[in-house]
Amino acid sequence: MQPHDRQQAETAGPDGGPESGRYSVSDALSQLRLRELLAEIRERVDQIIDVRDRMDALVEAMFAVTAGLELDDTLRTIVHTAITLVDARYGALGVRGEGHELSRFVYEGIDDATRMRIGALPRGHGVLGLLFDQPKPIRLDRLAEHPASVGFPENHPPMRSFLGVPVRVRAAVFGNLYLTEKVGGGQFTEDDEVMVQALAAAAGIAIENARLYEAARTRQAWIAATRDLTTEFLAGTAPERVFAHLVNHVRRLTRSDRVFLAVAPEPDRAPEEVAELDIAYSVGCGVDPGGSLRLADTAARDAFAGRSALRFEDATAAGLSAEVGVGAGPLLMLPLYTPEAALGLLVTARPTDSTPYDAEVLELAEAFAAQAALAMQLADAQQRMRALDVLAERDRIARDLHDHVIQRLFAVGLTLQGTVPRSRRADVRERISAAVDDLQSVVQEIRTSIFDLHVAEVGYGGLRQRIEKAVRQHTAESGIDVTVRVTGPLSVVPADLADEAEAVVREAVSNAVRHSGAATLTVEVDVRDDLVVSIADDGRGIPAAVTASGLVNMARRAERAGGNCSVTPCSTDSGERPGTLVRWSVPLP
Repeated sequence: MQPHDRQQAETAGPDGGPESGRYSVSDALSQLRLRELLAEIRERVDQIIDVRDRMDALVEAMFAVTAGLELDDTLRTIVHTAITLVDARYGALGVRGEGHELSRFVYEGIDDATRMRIGALPRGHGVLGLLFDQPKPIRLDRLAEHPASVGFPENHPPMRSFLGVPVRVRAAVFGNLYLTEKVGGGQFTEDDEVMVQALAAAAGIAIENARLYEAARTRQAWIAATRDLTTEFLAGTAPERVFAHLVNHVRRLTRSDRVFLAVAPEPDRAPEEVAELDIAYSVGCGVDPGGSLRLADTAARDAFAGRSALRFEDATAAGLSAEVGVGAGPLLMLPLYTPEAALGLLVTARPTDSTPYDAEVLELAEAFAAQAALAMQLADAQQRMRALDVLAERDRIARDLHDHVIQRLFAVGLTLQGTVPRSRRADVRERISAAVDDLQSVVQEIRTSIFDLHVAEVGYGGLRQRIEKAVRQHTAESGIDVTVRVTGPLSVVPADLADEAEAVVREAVSNAVRHSGAATLTVEVDVRDDLVVSIADDGRGIPAAVTASGLVNMARRAERAGGNCSVTPCSTDSGERPGTLVRWSVPLP
């Protein structure tokens, strides 16, 4: 047997074939390795698919957050897409305010009922504020175990896993994106962190665009409000109406729920000497038009006298809790001033726990107030010019009445007086004399009208008009025949005595209408050395009880001015009823 035949026989099987065991083990190992490779490939493919799906989700999320221009909607969209992207149960975006405080907190995952039970929103303490000190991602398995954790308020749902990522706008931290409670009880992964960081970068761009858009719209709204207000002031619109529009513009643009406007009673007076301001208009506050705002011991004095806008996080700190009303939180003061005068103060407030007024709102509102003050001053100057024109026209009319009408009437009166002796009939002489007396009364009334035309009060009715208005108001529905006579130069009556005279007329006429049962009423005002007001009726007289109580104020008014007041019966033509005469007299200065 040859050597190679012997070797072949040694490797042959019992039946002369090859040895099969050795080759089957090798094949099995190869197949196992192949399966492992296939499983690894399948896992890699699944990972690639998962990464692709997550990248698609990230791209969709980026499109979603950059699609809108409304800032509020954009912030809510960022929170919602972040929750969806990493399968979180709760999410929030805290907007950075002053220092480490959060000015806004947009959240999702907590229902309204739970939110009400929790109480106030977070302000940026603990782990939430840590991202401001260290603006880099934080991923925690146990939020409560972090050294900076300050715990949760009562009724707050449990939160374990945590992922926080800063949101930057132009390299500055705008706020932080907070995600908690991975769905299924797991932990946030490094991939989750990377995805949220990418989303935060897109969110920063979206927020910047939304802020620019909102800032442009806000400035446009302030400009439009300034234009409308200036137009109204210069058009001569009634001050009450313009003040209402001023307050409502500020209320809307500052997102406040309560605003009041207080104006200086004497704009030309130095602001440091002003003790209180008059409330001109108010919405939702604890003060009403006609009231006053005391400046002592309040920040209102600093704002008004210092001509500087001020903002507070709470109305209590400004000393105006009562003025703005219960439940007021952040407060803003806007002085209305020009280089020549301090005109007033605008005060706005938001509810408790509302977002404080930021620097941008302060700047825009202050500029608006400055323009409004300038418009007020221009309108006042324009009104004064119109008043001067009216006074000039009144002077012309008064001269014409005196130089032409009165002289002609006087000539007619002299002619008639010269005719009286020539007449032989007594009845004719009586009628001519009566006509002369009537002409004299007409001349006297014209002279009174001339004096009224020279009244220098601007924007405030003269004494004659005020008395006629008071009489009209009290007798309009009474059916009484009323006569009002005014003689003498009413323009010489000081403002304080004019107020007293008007009050006396109102009191006496009111008593006559309510108690006398009169058919006629005569009101006379005579200005000579004294100011004399007489009110006479043909009624049954005022009961003693009414005289003692209702008329005592008139007597006191007269005494304060160095005069006197009397209430006496007066004779009537019929003589059936005594009637009543109220005579109120005070010396003129």
